[in-house]
This record gives sequence, structure tokens and C-alpha cells, in this order.
Amino acid sequence: MVELLVWYDGSCPLCRREIALMRRLDRQRRIDFVDVGDPGVASPAGCPVDRAALLARFHAREDGVMLSGAGAFAAMWRAIPILRPAGLLARNRMVLALLERLYVRFLRVRPRLQRALGAQPPAGAFR
Repeated sequence: MVELLVWYDGSCPLCRREIALMRRLDRQRRIDFVDVGDPGVASPAGCPVDRAALLARFHAREDGVMLSGAGAFAAMWRAIPILRPAGLLARNRMVLALLERLYVRFLRVRPRLQRALGAQPPAGAFR
């Protein structure tokens, strides 16, 4: 039973590693992962967010609610039993705000990290 839909950039080596880890931890298969890094995917899984936005920030749909950034990560954590406590903690507005600030900082260095790993940043990536 899939409880969460996650869109990720499969062309990003950092994202691939993160999602590979999450797949290993998601033993109950509660998360459906959709790779939007494939240029052939025009409208991924009926997502209401355009492809450029999906490539620029992490997105998820939890119980019909679209989330992005730290909120999307927290939803993913809640779906994985070992990470659930962190996901529940992120329901606190102050904790989520701190995580979002950290995520935005990460987005600023993401293009450099991708280049260091030999990948190009996605079109429209946050800089």
C-alpha cells in the first residue's frame, strides 16, 4: 500500500543516492518514487507541479497534500519507521522552519556538488 508519492531528480547523483537509501529503508513499500529526471516524462504521475519546479526542489504528495522542500523530506521520513521520529518532530512549525532554512542553503550549493560528482544541475535549479 503506497502512502506517499515522491518525485525526485534521477539525473542528479546526490538525489539518486538519497533515494536509493530511502528505498532500502522503505521495507514496507509505503513510498512510490517517480523519477522526473527523465526528459521523456512530460507530466509525471499526474503531478500538478511542472517539471522545472520538480527538478528545482524536492516534492511529495502526502494524503493528497503537495509538499516541497523540508516538508516533503519530513513526509518521506514519516513513512519510514526508523526515520518516523524525525518526521514527526518536523511537524513542529519551528523545527520545520529550521529544516527549510537548511534545505534552502543546501540548494545553493547543490549545483557545485553535482558538478563535483560529474553531473549537470537541472534546468531551473535553484541557485
